[in-house]
Amino acid sequence: MRLYVNPYTRNSCLSTLFAVVFVCVILLPSCARSNSNPIGGTGIDDDRSSADSNNLTKDDFGPTILLSYSKETFKENPITSFMYFVPLISLTGVERQNSADNEQQIGIVSYESKITPKSFNVVCEFEMLGKGFYNNAFDPVGMMAIFIDELKEGESLTNMLDYIKFEGEGFGRIQVKGTIADSTQTVTEINMQFNAKSRKSPVTIGLYDVKPENGQYLYKNRANQSIARVNSLVFKKSKKDPRMGIKVASISKSPDSDGFWATIRGSIANLLIRPPKVDKLGNDTMLDFGYALLKQKPKFTFPKAKNIKDVKIAEKAPIQK
Repeated sequence: MRLYVNPYTRNSCLSTLFAVVFVCVILLPSCARSNSNPIGGTGIDDDRSSADSNNLTKDDFGPTILLSYSKETFKENPITSFMYFVPLISLTGVERQNSADNEQQIGIVSYESKITPKSFNVVCEFEMLGKGFYNNAFDPVGMMAIFIDELKEGESLTNMLDYIKFEGEGFGRIQVKGTIADSTQTVTEINMQFNAKSRKSPVTIGLYDVKPENGQYLYKNRANQSIARVNSLVFKKSKKDPRMGIKVASISKSPDSDGFWATIRGSIANLLIRPPKVDKLGNDTMLDFGYALLKQKPKFTFPKAKNIKDVKIAEKAPIQK
């Protein structure tokens, strides 16, 4: 996707800062309807009825993750399962890549809740353990095709999403907010943070621009590549087209330059980012996932993502050039 910026604030110096917004259009999940969930999404928990199960096949579902709520009962989930939300919200094809001998596992390690007669607030921490990286590379032809018709002749495509990568270990927090009316609990917001307990976020995205050559936009001609480190993603219940909030830690040209000035650029970008649209299925899935956490469900099953390829083994992580 491309970034939408107020024309009075847009200039060449800030264009790189705004690039991070682009990831938002590609980032998080959607759910299948459970009997007790008032949200009306598509996430499936382990309480679904036999009638529902008879109408569905295993091909209708993505992976199932196990949800423990303390370090003592910690249940590990492969990163490809826990982060399945990434391809779920993608607008184009996604090639998932795992590093050779990937050891990354994720699990919920804590649970706190505050419930009043009219609202609830739940906070769960999760931990990412193990070496390796998990990368989602987005089809460049499909990505560019979405926006080419919007351009003037000779205009460049900017802020295109190349990949989103989870590398190494980390510690995160999931906050679930909602309302209560007539005994019905409704999730209205879920905030997924990747930098809890002052830990550096292991989540980065790659972005690039493309100038036309003889009227054609080719991935091999990409330029102005940059890396944004993502701190959090926010999903909210909405009657309109859903949008996803995002906060970044830094914006840099390479992993090695993720320092002071990269942090300053990230801070400025956070003031100017306009939440981009996300796939409704993905947004609903995140809200349903939040409901499963509220109810301390033992597992959660993602709906099937239709546009992903099988996981491939990659020897090296994507590198900006």
